[in-house]
Amino acid sequence: MIKALFFDLDDTLLWDQKSIKDAFEATCKIAEVRYGLDPEQFEEAVREAARELYASYETYSFTQMIGINPFEGLWGNFLDDHDDFRKMATIVPTYRKDAWTNGLKKLGIDDPEFGYELAERFPEERRKTPYVYEETFHTLDALKGNYKLLMLTNGSPDLQNTKLAITPELVPYFDQILISGDFGRGKPDPSIFEHALKLMNLSKDEVLMVGDNLMTDILGANTVGIKSVWINRHDKERNEVIPTYEIKHLEELFGIIESLNEATK
Repeated sequence: MIKALFFDLDDTLLWDQKSIKDAFEATCKIAEVRYGLDPEQFEEAVREAARELYASYETYSFTQMIGINPFEGLWGNFLDDHDDFRKMATIVPTYRKDAWTNGLKKLGIDDPEFGYELAERFPEERRKTPYVYEETFHTLDALKGNYKLLMLTNGSPDLQNTKLAITPELVPYFDQILISGDFGRGKPDPSIFEHALKLMNLSKDEVLMVGDNLMTDILGANTVGIKSVWINRHDKERNEVIPTYEIKHLEELFGIIESLNEATK
């Protein structure tokens, strides 16, 4: 009998990739005006520079374990009470400036002051553009009150709470919000899923895990024996990780829950 759903946040309930894309577009347009750069080409150069730098820092293995990507580093402040987050907080101002400056250099422009200006602009643009998928609220409205709901999200508590602060309507739906940076390990580590079950006082057979990422949400749930639902809105190809269910739209959850609950009657 399904009694609860665990939801991932980024690109499951919130369309984080679109928010980041829009912030890049708005910021790269400034470089187009200043230097005539092609905004798409410049965005790719900055993304590449950001990935290279991000992987070079001593905090990289920690960010991998907690689940914080290079583009979150371009706008998060990481004001969290943990040694590795404190290290990140000291690294990110330089990281941001260098990512944008190196992106400019890749296109033949050496202007660190302008790199700094763009680095400061990008977080402003990202905060302006929070997107929640259209079906998110309709789905949560129908589930709330009938099922327990837990949000299970990888990331820095400071940054994930910033995302929730700019989409405050999401928070009241959830009985618990579990952020990997608070717990100390991220999805797909089995321990965070086991902790979520304990928080909700549930067994693995009573829960569905819903997420967009095969390597974190689905792999972690599968490892612990929680039924997994892969939300695949953009026709991504499967890899070796096989979800229990695959859907394109959150409202498909209702049919899955109904059939599972019918089967256990």
